[in-house]
Amino acid sequence: MPEGEWSVEIFNSVTDMQNKANLLRQQGKKIAFVPTMGYFHEGHLDLMREGRKRGDYLVVSIYVNPTQFAPTEDLDKYPRNFDRDRAMAEQVGVDAIFFPDNAGMYPRHYQTYVDVEGVTKTLCGASRAGHFRGVATVCTKLFNIVKPHVTIFGKKDFQQLVTIKTMIRDLNMDIEVVGMPTTREPDGLAMSSRNVYLSEEERRSALCLSRSLAMAKRLFEAGETDAGKILDQVCKHIQSHDYTVIDYVKISDVDTVEEVQTVGRNTFIAMAVKVGKTRLIDNYVFGEDLNIPYSEER
Repeated sequence: MPEGEWSVEIFNSVTDMQNKANLLRQQGKKIAFVPTMGYFHEGHLDLMREGRKRGDYLVVSIYVNPTQFAPTEDLDKYPRNFDRDRAMAEQVGVDAIFFPDNAGMYPRHYQTYVDVEGVTKTLCGASRAGHFRGVATVCTKLFNIVKPHVTIFGKKDFQQLVTIKTMIRDLNMDIEVVGMPTTREPDGLAMSSRNVYLSEEERRSALCLSRSLAMAKRLFEAGETDAGKILDQVCKHIQSHDYTVIDYVKISDVDTVEEVQTVGRNTFIAMAVKVGKTRLIDNYVFGEDLNIPYSEER
């Protein structure tokens, strides 16, 4: 069926979603799953399009998971618009949206959590205490509810992707994980639901993230392998822009997420930067393509 002519099923109940998944598996159908927090943009839609290719039945979850937010973070103001999201999901051929509430996901007396150690200790794990505990827990629950054969994540949050892959491997979950390239605006800014928080001036400054990644790529391709020297140039570029405060900029191993001193094709540069009050993340795996315009301009 062409895009735009799809009717999506809505499941609010955990039991109803599980029953649907059981039926699909009994029928020999392959379930593809894209977990999200909603407020879709083109990056989400790219994940859904990939899921559409990889499964007979495509499920997207919309759930703003409270356990991955710290008390000082933006849980309450995180953008939400279910009707908009449903219409966008229908346009790309999503079969079902799982849209639970907190009572369904974390009922009274809930007390079980999933901790993935090692790969969550640095980067966002160091800055956002408990964040990946919440991510691993909710993804485990969602996998048990939706029962997918394949799940699709974006590479924009590379540490999250590594965390999910590690959890699935360590807990012997029979799920294929697909990582998709970061979807960007024409000027290079990584698409994010939080971009709506940015003022016009902040939006211009936010380009320093993607442009600094282009700078790191250019330095590496010119023969620079000293992580410290690349990080020095990248940080200077970011700090030269108004409204920016660096949380972290590090170069790490793609498997362990441990910081490295020498840059190679098994490493990535990741950053978290506050632009105004908005915390943005971005990354680049050295040796991969990066369609970002590099510019010395502010």
